[in-house]
This record gives sequence, C-alpha cells and structure tokens, in this order.
Amino acid sequence: MIFLDTNVLLDVLRTDVVFAQRSARAINSAARRAIGPVVYAELAAGFPNQADLDAVLSRMSVDVYPMSRVSLFLAGQAYVSYRRRGGPREQLLPDFLIGAQATIEGIAIITRDPRRYRTAFPELQVLEP
Repeated sequence: MIFLDTNVLLDVLRTDVVFAQRSARAINSAARRAIGPVVYAELAAGFPNQADLDAVLSRMSVDVYPMSRVSLFLAGQAYVSYRRRGGPREQLLPDFLIGAQATIEGIAIITRDPRRYRTAFPELQVLEP
C-alpha cells in the first residue's frame, strides 16, 4: 500500500510536462494506492462534481481512507514543532495532515515535496517519483 500526495496525482491528471511520466510510473508501481480526506478535498477543487472525481479515483484504483483522531493529533503536534523551528503560520494543514495519516497508518507516501514530510515525520517512508 502506498499513500499518494496531491502533487503526484495532479501531475498525472493535468499531464504535467515535466513530472507526469515520472509520477505515473511511481503511482503505477504501487500494487495498492490510497489517499486520505485531505488529498481528496484538494483534488475536489479541480472537478465539477463528486461523481467525476470518484470515477477518476476508481479508474486509478485509488482508495480513500478515513482519518483517525490519532492522526489529527499527530498533525497538530507536528505543526507545533514546525512553528517552533520558525515555519510560517500559513503552512499548517495539508502536508501535516497527510503526513500524519500516512505515519499513523504505517504506509509510505509518494510525493514531490519530500523535505517537509521527512522533517516533520522522520519515521515516515517518503518516496519520490
């Protein structure tokens, strides 16, 4: 099982000139693929309706996992550590929530933004496309 970050999915969905092929290979290399509610919400911004988004995720064999309170708490704690290191306030939610969920689930994540995940969640296996 692999968690997918929004950026690798958008690379493929938008056919990004630089990253689409690499991200598609990384996604396709995973036997099972999943996202959490935060990635789902970020993707929803680019779809006219829920049925279209769900159809795309189904074609890509991507499951949507619910997020636990344990993951939410870990995200908040990672954010506190980030702020103490001088991180700007507006950086809170997506990456911390996504990384916390992958960490608690014990599932590696594929992302093009590895530095923040590795810093906030050193035990998380982070893969790059």
